[in-house]
Amino acid sequence: MLIVGIAGGTGCGKTTVIRKLMEGLPGGEVIVMPQDSYYKDNSHIPLEERQKINFDHPDSLEFSLLIDHLKQLKKGKSVEMPIYSYLTCVRSKETITIKPAKVVLIEGILILADPGLRKMLDIKVFVDADADDRLGRVIQRDIVERGRSVLKVLERYHDTVKPSHLQFIEPSKRYADIIIPGGGENQIGIEMLISIIEKHLKKKKTQKYARKY
Repeated sequence: MLIVGIAGGTGCGKTTVIRKLMEGLPGGEVIVMPQDSYYKDNSHIPLEERQKINFDHPDSLEFSLLIDHLKQLKKGKSVEMPIYSYLTCVRSKETITIKPAKVVLIEGILILADPGLRKMLDIKVFVDADADDRLGRVIQRDIVERGRSVLKVLERYHDTVKPSHLQFIEPSKRYADIIIPGGGENQIGIEMLISIIEKHLKKKKTQKYARKY
């Protein structure tokens, strides 16, 4: 199993990169595990307080559970991935069954910021994008998908998103094996990444075949 981590700031185009990777790799061989599914359950906190949580801080995530799930998948076992709601800021009682696959794409803003998770990644990718472009995408996404006003989005951006990006996300870029500038519009970068993933898969397949004989 090949584990590929795809990080980058909020609104950098990670989702587009993931979609294009899925389109370019063999069907049925790739699964996606979003970092967002592993935000800590905050059902014990009043809703008003939950909405003040800094979701761009590493402490908001249960990395230990994500790491454990990756270890289980590597052993050939299925896992139950949590479902997290940004509207209520709690985990659902339902889960999503994830079965082992040849390629696992781990996507999220902070996945290169955690040392334990970094050790699990075979390929570490950072999707880079201009800060103004990222802000524009964040405003559009949070209004449409999370029901926030423009004022609330801007307040959150300046209070938590931007400071956390500078403190945790941008510094994690130094751990990347591959940096894709321009986000999801960098077709050459995406094609290069697909080629590298395919090469790793062939290498692992060859090594597995060699061990049999």
